[in-house]
Amino acid sequence: MGRPTLLIVEPEPNEALSVRKLVVETAKFNVITAYSTQEASELIRRFPRVDAVVVVAEIKDCEKAVAVAKATNASLPIIVLSANRNYPCGAAEYHLSSHEPEELVNALRELFGDPRKAA
Repeated sequence: MGRPTLLIVEPEPNEALSVRKLVVETAKFNVITAYSTQEASELIRRFPRVDAVVVVAEIKDCEKAVAVAKATNASLPIIVLSANRNYPCGAAEYHLSSHEPEELVNALRELFGDPRKAA
């Protein structure tokens, strides 16, 4: 298996690239980024074989982003990131802190293994 590919749905950063995207890519995961629920919907149709979807709860229509991903593939792992781990954002399997990037990387490694070892 190659490196897992993630769709990250987050608000567009004001400057430069998303730190979250850089952290996940540094951990050797492939990342496709959407900056709106509509863009996420389009990307998941174009790339239906993503391995997981990470949704930042602050995105507009967070619940819809999760629903679209689940409608495409009901078994697709969904990770919601928020300052409050219990943020209600649809039927996500994981609710993690948006302030703990290592927690996200660890969850991804639990799901898919460590892609650094496959390199």
